Amino acid sequence: MPAFDKILIANRGEIACRVMRTAQALGYRTVAVYSEADADSRHVHMADEAVCIGPAQVNQSYLVIDNIIQAAQQTGANAIHPGYGFLSENADFARACEAAGIVFIGPSVEAIHLMGSKRLSKIAMLEAGVPCIPGYEGAEQDDATLAREAERIGYPLMIKASAGGGGRGMRLVTEASELAAQICTARSEALNAFGSGELIVEKAVLQPRHVEIQVFGDQHGNIVYLGERDCSVQRRHQKVVEEAPCPVMTPELRQAMGEAAVKAAQQVNYVGAGTVEFLLAADGSFYFLEMNTRLQVEHPVTELITGQDLVAWQIRVAEGQPLPLQQADIQLNGHAIEVRLYAEDAANNFLPQTGHVLRWAPELLDGIRIDHGLQEGQAVTPFYDPMLAKVIAYGATREDARRKLIRALDNCVLLGVNANQRFLANLLAHPEFAAGNATTAFIGEHFSNDPSLQSHSLTANELAIAAALRYWHGGNVAAQAQLSGWRSAGNAPWQFIFAHGEQRHAVSLSVLQSGVQPKLSAQVGESTVELTLLADDGQQLTLIENGVRRRQAYVAQGEQLWLHGHSGNLCLTDITHAPASAQDSASGGAVKAPMDGAIVDVLIDEGAHVSKGQLLVVLEAMKMEHPLKAAVDGIVRRVQVSKGDQVKNRQLLVEVEAAEA
Repeated sequence: MPAFDKILIANRGEIACRVMRTAQALGYRTVAVYSEADADSRHVHMADEAVCIGPAQVNQSYLVIDNIIQAAQQTGANAIHPGYGFLSENADFARACEAAGIVFIGPSVEAIHLMGSKRLSKIAMLEAGVPCIPGYEGAEQDDATLAREAERIGYPLMIKASAGGGGRGMRLVTEASELAAQICTARSEALNAFGSGELIVEKAVLQPRHVEIQVFGDQHGNIVYLGERDCSVQRRHQKVVEEAPCPVMTPELRQAMGEAAVKAAQQVNYVGAGTVEFLLAADGSFYFLEMNTRLQVEHPVTELITGQDLVAWQIRVAEGQPLPLQQADIQLNGHAIEVRLYAEDAANNFLPQTGHVLRWAPELLDGIRIDHGLQEGQAVTPFYDPMLAKVIAYGATREDARRKLIRALDNCVLLGVNANQRFLANLLAHPEFAAGNATTAFIGEHFSNDPSLQSHSLTANELAIAAALRYWHGGNVAAQAQLSGWRSAGNAPWQFIFAHGEQRHAVSLSVLQSGVQPKLSAQVGESTVELTLLADDGQQLTLIENGVRRRQAYVAQGEQLWLHGHSGNLCLTDITHAPASAQDSASGGAVKAPMDGAIVDVLIDEGAHVSKGQLLVVLEAMKMEHPLKAAVDGIVRRVQVSKGDQVKNRQLLVEVEAAEA
């Protein structure tokens, strides 16, 4: 029976912190590994020991097996937990642990290898009698074969990276004319993300629910399922909301899906935590999608409704102990919903965001759990997935959990980096989601025009508060505190100009009463906002706004001001005294980097004629490729980057001189 006392977590961010929390509570020593970009990250501070394993790029650090094994040997760690992502489903990594005499807290090499391939796993599931979607999972991978099989299957269909996950290397194809381009894109993305361009083709099941079953096996042949999770709300095939139990689940359907999932696990003699994913059609039929041979991002909702710690189960099983519960002992109680807090701009096609976390203050209510790897001052870099945290709510009913989660999102203060809070809160508040009717088509069908997907126009109240904070922090209160009573009406108002993105806003602020609790009147266009400033601790301003007392979280640094509001992180710059800035060059044809990242491809040369919408440059950031296109018809005057270059946010990449009308 293997025994260990020190666990190295071969991961970063929230999952590394989450695994450490349980491991340390059980008495194990913990070791963190980190890249140079993560040297001051929360998981590094949380661990008992930590080892740097390379530069920021994942293929030079978190994906380098030898470096991780060496870190374990250097610190005496005799077990490794891989978390999710990175090397968690890499059979070579599990094999390297075994060869080094280190316990891999996960399934066998053989199970990882088989289930890590959508193609091979589907073949195995067909042999085991598990329901599967009609498609092509053959070894011939040339374009002609895939095209021929696509015609046989019929449209619409899905192209999927065999080694894929997280929506990468996955494309919906609705007609034959799209097939060649989508195969090329899916294969390229799969090669870049997983090192394998192998694809499968399947008939598209439209408007299904995405329902997955949590399974667990031990080294003694026992396998159980711990209920299901509904992960239907997705964007670009990536999960946005996960909940347990599934809103439309019946006891009979749960048993049928659970038993099918156990059958899938038995086919590969599965040991440890695994998830069998299914598509659930409206008529109750279900089809195997894939099996994830690791802990899932969404495992907390299962923990909350079962009362079990799945990481503790993983450690127990890895030590050779039997499962803590038998199938009949597993009970489901209440309801849990999880959302993923991402550094992304929902109003700009969910573009990943970079920056520094200036304030992180989530509100912890009864029934709210927040798994995160954040700490104030840390950088959110372009090198890793943009997920920052998971916010999970538990309640006696689905409605209790939903209501709590909306409040937790509204009150979760994250300043310095744009995130998707407003998008998530609005999604949870949508009547179709509240009714439990959401399928994988929900966002496209019901949410495409939501205000959270549009650029936010600053309100008069937000601008008034910004002006009041600039006045407050500008030393004006102290200067006027000596003048008790009302300020002379003859004194001119304070004038402010704020920049918010490309927008400019003017605010005229009149001091009605000075002193330690000044009364102010802000004029913003045609709107007037009355404010009384009551108290300020440098992080939160207490004020009365048009007769209503409330609190405003903020960060002030130099000329910049960040406000927490319903839209999350609002960044304003006081340009009242700044010189007029030059206009962007190239008559609106400047192509700039939308974030920090690496140039994957440059598709044009200087002097080339281009059309509006033509692909010019491909930028890779946060594990995704981002196409940058021409905004105008014209001629390429300058190309300032080459393939492989690292670029910064807003860096000029290409200049296109607009053609004369």
